[in-house]
Amino acid sequence: MRRLSHNVATQAHIKEKDDKQLLREFVASFEKLDDLSSCFETDHISWELSRGDSDEDGRKPWRSIFHSTDRSHLEELYKEVTPGWPPLYEELVLTYRWATVDLKSYRLLANPPGADLSGLLMQMRGDKALWNVLVPNGYLQFGKAPDVNYDPMCFDLNRRLRDGDCRIVRIDHEEVLCNDRVREVSEIAPSFRELMLGTIELAARSTPA
Repeated sequence: MRRLSHNVATQAHIKEKDDKQLLREFVASFEKLDDLSSCFETDHISWELSRGDSDEDGRKPWRSIFHSTDRSHLEELYKEVTPGWPPLYEELVLTYRWATVDLKSYRLLANPPGADLSGLLMQMRGDKALWNVLVPNGYLQFGKAPDVNYDPMCFDLNRRLRDGDCRIVRIDHEEVLCNDRVREVSEIAPSFRELMLGTIELAARSTPA
């Protein structure tokens, strides 16, 4: 029994280490899939994350940053929104800050710099009409469709996997805004983990050898 407990602890440590590496690779994919060098001062989140001097057009490059956030801030946020997000997404928002980024198959809502996660909540609640329909129906928006498409990308919190992860779905924004009805356009990934792995793979293919 003692050996079994040791093996379980070792496996948990290996998984934790692997997940941290997965998060690093996922965040590293941002600059491979999106042009992060075109923010203006009017884009407050990316400007706060900017580096270096402005170019002749007033643009600055921005990059995501490592920013460790105490888990208590996540628990505070859960008082206002459905708790139990995918574990990897929880770790992502507790570990990194970034501006809105287009990852080709979806856009990831910003997790702005700050002492807590109130900026992330503001992003999720950005469209009150979407929020008021999606959340009561068990969907939480964490992104948007790529480019300029307004369809929300959501966690389907109604259908959890054994490890707490859940499906990633795209919702028809017109059905929500015009008819107060949730209609899934498609399942983008069976889990947030799979979405991350697919993003990392796409970034690897997009990087010149």
